[in-house]
Amino acid sequence: MRHNYNYKRRKLYLPEYGRHIQEMVDSLLTIEDRAERTRQAKAVIAVMGNLNPLLRDTADFTHKLWDHLFIMSDFQLDVDSPYPQPTREELEPTPRRLNYPQSFIRFKHYGKYVGRILKSLADCPEDKSIDATVGNIARYMRTKSYEYNLDHPNNEVIIKDIKILSGNSIEIDEQALNNIRSDYKHNSLAHPQRNKGRQQQPKGKGRVVQQHKNHKKNGNSPRK
Repeated sequence: MRHNYNYKRRKLYLPEYGRHIQEMVDSLLTIEDRAERTRQAKAVIAVMGNLNPLLRDTADFTHKLWDHLFIMSDFQLDVDSPYPQPTREELEPTPRRLNYPQSFIRFKHYGKYVGRILKSLADCPEDKSIDATVGNIARYMRTKSYEYNLDHPNNEVIIKDIKILSGNSIEIDEQALNNIRSDYKHNSLAHPQRNKGRQQQPKGKGRVVQQHKNHKKNGNSPRK
């Protein structure tokens, strides 16, 4: 007995219709008479509609069945369809290629917007608000550098980076940069006096004192 397994057969275009419907569509391609081929195609459409009897009377569903018929014929069926015959390009459009940004970031730990803001400030007229904005940017650069390096950068580094990112158009005073307060401080360094007077208590003594308190509370004296 000859075994006919599905994995040995050709792949179905629309597996939801089954292999028998696909064989019916394949038989339509062998009919030479166009009128007879169209009549048989309508019969196949009726069989395909029986798979979903609740939707076969709607116009959109009938249009979809004809599109499926052309798909299962690999767009080679030539019949008189009541709807325009679709093409492979219409049903399988090629996705549009996305243009990914290729902008170069000079200092990645600052981000790309810091350089854009500094360049935009370079074109603005000199004003006190500009100096305040540059000071805020310097504070932001210092905090970002701390997150990246876990260490506060020197003022010379911040001044040099601002000058590079602005295209040598903005120069910040080092004295003004010294007055910028850093928002990142270690708790142990910020309050060293809290932990200064604390001494580590031995584990054994603390346990004996706690037991003595418990016996005294219950009216019992500790055993000697």
